[in-house]
Amino acid sequence: MPVAVPQEILDALTDVEMPRLPESPPPAAFEDAAGLRLPVHRAGCLVVGSGAAGLRAAVEMARRGVDVAVLSQSAWGGTSACSGSDKQTIHTANTADRGDDFRALAAAIGAGGAMDADTAYVEAVGSVRAMASLQYLGLPLPQDGLGGTLRYQTDHDEVGRATSCGPRTSRLMVKVLAEEALRLGVPVHNQTTVLRLILDGGRVCGAVAMRARDRGEGNPYGLCLYRAPVVVLAGGGPGELYRDSVYPGGCFGTLGLAAEAGLELVNLTESQFGIGTRREGFPWNLSGTYVQAMPHVYSVDAAGEEHHFLARYYRTTREMASNIFRKGYQWPFHATRMLDFGSSLVDLAIARENAAGRRVFMDFNRNPLAVDRPFSLDALDEDVRAYLGAAGAGQALPIDRLRHMNPLSIELYRRYKVDIAAEPLEFAVNNQHMNGGVAVDVWGRSSVPGIYAVGEAAGTHGVTRPGGAALNAGQVFGTRAAEHVVGAGATAAGAGAGDADAAVAAVLSVLRADSPLTVRAVRDEVQARMSDAAGILCDAATVRQALAEARALNAAIRDRGIAPGRAAEAGRAVQWAQMALASEAVLVALDHYISGGGGSRGARAILDPAGEGVPMAVSGPLEEVRFRAERAEDRARQIVLRRDGTGFAVRERANRAMDHAARPFFERDWPAWLTGAIYPR
Repeated sequence: MPVAVPQEILDALTDVEMPRLPESPPPAAFEDAAGLRLPVHRAGCLVVGSGAAGLRAAVEMARRGVDVAVLSQSAWGGTSACSGSDKQTIHTANTADRGDDFRALAAAIGAGGAMDADTAYVEAVGSVRAMASLQYLGLPLPQDGLGGTLRYQTDHDEVGRATSCGPRTSRLMVKVLAEEALRLGVPVHNQTTVLRLILDGGRVCGAVAMRARDRGEGNPYGLCLYRAPVVVLAGGGPGELYRDSVYPGGCFGTLGLAAEAGLELVNLTESQFGIGTRREGFPWNLSGTYVQAMPHVYSVDAAGEEHHFLARYYRTTREMASNIFRKGYQWPFHATRMLDFGSSLVDLAIARENAAGRRVFMDFNRNPLAVDRPFSLDALDEDVRAYLGAAGAGQALPIDRLRHMNPLSIELYRRYKVDIAAEPLEFAVNNQHMNGGVAVDVWGRSSVPGIYAVGEAAGTHGVTRPGGAALNAGQVFGTRAAEHVVGAGATAAGAGAGDADAAVAAVLSVLRADSPLTVRAVRDEVQARMSDAAGILCDAATVRQALAEARALNAAIRDRGIAPGRAAEAGRAVQWAQMALASEAVLVALDHYISGGGGSRGARAILDPAGEGVPMAVSGPLEEVRFRAERAEDRARQIVLRRDGTGFAVRERANRAMDHAARPFFERDWPAWLTGAIYPR
């Protein structure tokens, strides 16, 4: 019998208050750099970013005695704290009833290809520990009466390894980790934007940052120096890269920062796109029960006329409604799911409606309109009927099915003045996640000594990933990075001097009051180019032209800088210069992949008039969306970029393999752990 959930419980899981931050420590000294007198802060390790992955790294280091400081552009304002979906997923080992085979879990994590086997295994093995430690800190993961964790099926997951605290799962993760970090005395330097890494002899030794509180007569932009021998990049993904994006505003990530520092970058061809509400209102992914409730999906033209546009794509009401439902656990766009009237045909249809200037909505007070016969819960595909039957979701209207399956999903939008129980919800196909990023090893180490990357900043995910695997990966690698920093003695030598003058001068070179380039102009150009040329549909000529334009923009920025308008906009000017660089890096990788014969996989369909894949609609083949098939051999390798002068050097490398025959043996291998020999120097 269904159990009614009291309002106060719904409120507690929806309105998640974050802890108040104490004042950050004062500077340890002052130093002259590039003609400015700058405050200097010192630490054993700097964690750039205050999301779930960065806080995990900070907590684990503090527990091990490292003098760690967190630098945050906006504490509790990033993707972890502000993004999610209907019941946001943590993907981990299935311990609910039959345990799990870590090799099978690793195979599922890396099933899309272009992922290192050892990384996938590390994430699989570490998932149990990550989840258990979060529960210990107070994360309210749901259990059954016998103590097993409640599970469900999610994207790229046929076993059912997903669990959730509701739509605010990652915010709850940030909350419990933040409380632990503050309990351990970790200083959080808020409103601190890291703009440049400082290197010394090929090693990191600190960073240049900008803080409004440090602005003054001799320091008009509020620059400051942070000295540390270890830096963990945990600033998330490049959310501002796309106009059509479900990231919260202001999420720049650290991809451009890493590229400038000469770090190797990997898998920049791989992202995730899916349906969600636009960032202009309340950005949120519309996966899970939002679509499993099967609302009516329609578009509205400039004259206000409604269009039942999915009826132009699907042959029957049953086929259309069943594929709307499947978007719940097949949420990311995938080229092959456009075939055979699959679920990604929904994404394609929505994108085409938007391109034609029509707005798209879902209405939870109407069932899907008929294609051939009226909608009926008894006339759906077997997998859909079985799921709804097990969930007890036989209510007459979508809003009632949604309220029964997941009342939190309705409460969430109400918090942002959108009542989906009373009015239709506008949405679109948006960029949601960068699967690529900084190239790292199994300890989170980058190609530059002293620099680690965790969370979405790290390029560990390959082509596809099970829903929630990113949250798990951030927890696992946040812990792994901390273990390596301590085990390898990475902080022992202290920070070198580095060339702070050059780093500060590089920041100042971007800020030119007389530049014809403004922050808004650069933003609009970068976002439009990426959404229009590097979204779910790509072709060789368009990507090549976009790359040429991106290179021209970066040349102009190097030559003329960006006019910040006012001192408060200076940080944004530097970040948009870095975003322009990140845009070029992504387009370099895409151009390399496509021109080399790479086919459709993961986030994108590579359009080609000679391609093998042709989506079908009611009217027949959609020839304009004919696309190349993925080549099996491309799954076994990754595209690696590194800044080379004013451009990027590109190479390919094989996925790291894992020798499963080399089994550990307790008595033989215990000494290596006791002595720290497991930590490579």
